[in-house]
Amino acid sequence: MLVQRAENRCEYCRILDENSYQPHEVDHVYAEKHGGESNEGNLCLACWLCNRHKGSDLTSLDPATGEIVRLFHPRRDVWAEHFRLNDALIEAITDVGRVTVKLLQLNRPNRVAERRIMLALGIYP
Repeated sequence: MLVQRAENRCEYCRILDENSYQPHEVDHVYAEKHGGESNEGNLCLACWLCNRHKGSDLTSLDPATGEIVRLFHPRRDVWAEHFRLNDALIEAITDVGRVTVKLLQLNRPNRVAERRIMLALGIYP
């Protein structure tokens, strides 16, 4: 059910599992150590890079304001309300988007280059 709901994509960076270096993983949006449960409302599909960068974090500092802001929550938030794709860059359009892009390092040069290739091949997003 989780994989179908996510359309086999990382729910943070949108890469398909079949195009990822490592198989996608089940992520606790709110980590168990913070009281997060292992139920459908708190689980999402994440590529190994996004999952490693996110870890058990729930918030980060907004690079624009310095304020503490929550991260994107795939079960409660709509991706297109917080991010947009500009060529191969994932651009943030909200404070939640900004902290998520920064913390998950969504626009590191190697990730952008990978998305650019996938876009050219028609396999992203």
